[in-house]
Amino acid sequence: MTVQERVKKLMDVKGWSGYKLAKEAGLPQSTISHLCVRINAHPFPTIGAICGAFGITLAQFFADDDESVALTSEQKSFLLLFGSLSVDQQQIIKDTMRHFSKK
Repeated sequence: MTVQERVKKLMDVKGWSGYKLAKEAGLPQSTISHLCVRINAHPFPTIGAICGAFGITLAQFFADDDESVALTSEQKSFLLLFGSLSVDQQQIIKDTMRHFSKK
């Protein structure tokens, strides 16, 4: 399922318009409109904000419908925080985690 398909499906489940999603996610309505028609990559912080609006984690967003994703509350909190960071900040976090995982 593409990002566009997943967002549209979640909007349908909630009965939300693009305007409502934009408001709940704290994003410009134009961002949601472009997301729904673009095929290229979408900024990770945008997807993170959309997940926050729907009350789901990034793992849940990208999981297939038949996959069960069980995360601890700490993991959920981390993913939501990570999704709200800039691309540069996310890279710093990933580099730091890679550094610590080598030890």
